[in-house]
Amino acid sequence: MIKKMLFITLIFFLISCDSKTKGAQGSAGKQSQKKPVKQYQVTLVELGSVRCVPCRMMTPVLETVKKKYGAKVNIIFYNVWKSKNRKYARKYRVRVIPTQVFLDKDGVEYFRHEGFFPLDKVEEIIKKKF
Repeated sequence: MIKKMLFITLIFFLISCDSKTKGAQGSAGKQSQKKPVKQYQVTLVELGSVRCVPCRMMTPVLETVKKKYGAKVNIIFYNVWKSKNRKYARKYRVRVIPTQVFLDKDGVEYFRHEGFFPLDKVEEIIKKKF
């Protein structure tokens, strides 16, 4: 229970650390979120850490998706525990890791999941946009 509370506190800390720069982005940050992803039908953004057990469990799932769908699905991983990637935790409003955010070909979020997400379920969500 204590570990869980520390983990949740850490995530909120990471998100709030960079909140001062949020106002400086203005509308430019919103525009970049809706940029079309031209060559991909789906972009899967995985927000996690290399030290998180459920995040590491996602690695083979993401590798399988990459091999199976090739140029149709873009997979992006952000290690949100690294300071340079904290802005993505804020951008995608991460509450827990891992978080998977599915974007359509226009870069608009159409599905989100928190925690480990098995391959068959990931594929169900991806196929909604094919």
